[in-house]
Amino acid sequence: MAVKATHLLRLPAHGAGVDERDRAPAYPRAMAPPPPRRRNDGILSDPIDLDGPRNPRVQHPVVPARAGLVVKQRGTPISGVVVGVVNGYLHVKDRRGFEHRMTMLKGGFEVDGRIVTLVEPRGVTPGTPAAAPQRTASGSVAVPGAPAQVARASRILVEGLHDAELVEKVWGDDLRVEGVVVEQLEGADHLDQVVRSFAPKAGRRLGILLDHLVDGSKESRIAATVEHPHVVVCGHPYIDIWQAVKPGVLGIAAWPEVPRGEPWKEGVLRRLGVDAEPWQFWKQLLGRVSSWTELEPPLIGAVEELIDFVTEPPGA
Repeated sequence: MAVKATHLLRLPAHGAGVDERDRAPAYPRAMAPPPPRRRNDGILSDPIDLDGPRNPRVQHPVVPARAGLVVKQRGTPISGVVVGVVNGYLHVKDRRGFEHRMTMLKGGFEVDGRIVTLVEPRGVTPGTPAAAPQRTASGSVAVPGAPAQVARASRILVEGLHDAELVEKVWGDDLRVEGVVVEQLEGADHLDQVVRSFAPKAGRRLGILLDHLVDGSKESRIAATVEHPHVVVCGHPYIDIWQAVKPGVLGIAAWPEVPRGEPWKEGVLRRLGVDAEPWQFWKQLLGRVSSWTELEPPLIGAVEELIDFVTEPPGA
C-alpha cells in the first residue's frame, strides 16, 4: 500500500532555535511612571476659595482724586469733574452742574479711558475738600496764561444783553480759551431769518439760547421752526434770565410771582420794593454772581450743551 507523505511541522526542542525576543515574558513588564502632574490645571486644580483671592490678579492703578480731575463712574452714565473728597466720599460735578456724592470703590472709575482706583489725596485734612487748582467761574480748571484763541466760525446766540452779560461773567474764560463768540439776538421773533443769513454748515455751527423754553410758550413754537443739522436750540424754563440766578443771592426765598400781562421786570422790582430802573437792578444782581454755584441747573446745562456743540470738531 502506498503511503502519502505528510509534512509535519517540527517544533524545536525547548531552548533551541527560538529567538529570545519572540519568547513571551514569564511576568508582565514594569509600567512606565505617569507624567508629573501639572500645577494650576484649571479652576478645580486647587480648593475653591469662596471668599475670593486674597491677592487679586487685576491691580488697577491708584490715582489721587484731586479737584479738577475728569472721571467717569463705572456702571453708571455719570461723568464729570472732581470737586473734592469730603468725609471719605468723592464729590463730582457733572456737565449739567449737578453734584454727586460717590463711594470710592476699587476699580470703580475711569480716567482717560483707563480703569482706576481713586483715593483721597495725601496731605488733605479729613472732612475738608481736596486742595483745588485754580478754577474758572464756570467750575472748569483754569489754564493760567492761556491766550484767547482766534474766533471760531461757530457762534452762540442769546436773546438779549442781560443774557450775554451773565454768560460772559460765568463762562467767559472758557469761551476765550475755546475761541467761541457770543452774540445777541435782540429777541427771538426773527430767529428763522437769523439762521438762514448765518448759513450754518460743518465747522460753522450755531448754538442758540432761549428764555422760557417750555411747552406751549412762544419761544418753543419759534424753536420748532428751526430744523438744521448744524443748529441746536437750548433754553431754560424761566421767563427772564434774572430768574436763572438763585434767589438766595438776593437773600430771598423765591422770585416774586408776576401776573401775566404785567411787565415782568418792573413787576418784580415793585414786589421787592426796589426803587430803581431794571438796568440798575441788573447791574447789582450781576455783581453778586461770582460762579456757577449761584445759577440754576437748567441754565448751566443749556449753556454747557451749547459750548460742547459749537466746539465739536467737524465730522465728529
